[in-house]
Amino acid sequence: MQILTGFVRSCAVAFVALLVPAVWAGAATVCCWWRGSPWSWFAPLLWAAVLTLLLTRPVGRLFRALVRRFSGTDIPAGYREPGPVTKLSTGYWWNGHSYAKTRERAQEEQRWRTWLTDPAVRRDLFFVAVIPFAGLVAAVPGAALVLAVVLRGWWLTGIAVAAAAAPFAWRVAEPAAVRFLRPSPAMRLAERVDELTAQRADTTVAQAAEIRRIERDLHDGAQARLVALGLSLATAERLMKTDPDKAAAVLREARTGAASSLSELRELVRGISPPLLHERGLIDAVRAFAMDSPLETTVHTELRLSGDTGPVGGSALGRRRLRLDLPIESALYFGVAELLTNAVKHAHAGRATIAISRDDTNLVVELQDDGRGGASVAPGGGLDGLRRRLAVFDGTLEVTSPAGGPTRARMTVPCESL
Repeated sequence: MQILTGFVRSCAVAFVALLVPAVWAGAATVCCWWRGSPWSWFAPLLWAAVLTLLLTRPVGRLFRALVRRFSGTDIPAGYREPGPVTKLSTGYWWNGHSYAKTRERAQEEQRWRTWLTDPAVRRDLFFVAVIPFAGLVAAVPGAALVLAVVLRGWWLTGIAVAAAAAPFAWRVAEPAAVRFLRPSPAMRLAERVDELTAQRADTTVAQAAEIRRIERDLHDGAQARLVALGLSLATAERLMKTDPDKAAAVLREARTGAASSLSELRELVRGISPPLLHERGLIDAVRAFAMDSPLETTVHTELRLSGDTGPVGGSALGRRRLRLDLPIESALYFGVAELLTNAVKHAHAGRATIAISRDDTNLVVELQDDGRGGASVAPGGGLDGLRRRLAVFDGTLEVTSPAGGPTRARMTVPCESL
């Protein structure tokens, strides 16, 4: 079975790696056999060059897919994405470099400009020039088997060579792909700059939305109650001399309204920045939120993420400060709050479990509920917003939610200080 699997993989790697050389071999064959004008060789070579340009990116993608499937190594592509186009008041579309009358034309020009200036294109061209050498190695089992069929006197030797080389010939694909297909440092830096720019834009939009929410809550809640409180006090002042009993009743209503306003303001402050999170740290704040949740929620952890010092994981190996940066704590806390809220509102769960731990370099928060599942990180949705908020700190969000449940969400944030 290992020989058969290796033979199939070797043939797949050889086919992809030798695809562009096969195009040039076909063009050379046409040039040799096409007896026409002295320039008759030009057309096949021109078509071969055009096909090479068209095949560079598909060959790179196919090779990455084969390496990912065969060895589990994921190699990022590093291609630049075309920027957005904007419609101006004049009716023209601006793509960052030129104007166009239609959106489609502006997007087409933007795609071509991005493709021509993308360093990944030059990387792919170099890759299709050097990868045939790896393809020749991967083609050894198939070539040996073909020779065993053609040269009948050597069939036993050919089969033996194919069987011996099949489990190993395809393995040349991974080092070749890692060496020549991974993004260069300049490409990774440009990709990181684009990612940080998008994250900054997301943060700006999120902050503006949060400010509008706070203004709306203040205007519709506490502000309206305070205005009513002022009117009640003015009414009580007028009634104090003429009808003291009614004035006392109005004051009692005003006191109730003041208590309600204070409660709303506390809830609003808790929604912006929970005091317990500032005072006691992430774990105590998550435990308090879990206690207030309608779900039966259990919190498991061996860490001490507070402002105090204490043994790490219950061990007496040392005592050190384990308080996270407040922005990271806030992102994780509100992430837990959103996941629990979704479990109640959308998944109709009854139980949930929260586990807070760490691996080599990351703080890990895992949440699982027994709801009906079906959650996904859809663009523009709440989970996508949570993913973007964690990405600001180089964090990640992974959600596994098959239909029927359970739903598992895993948030990780790099934290070397733990």
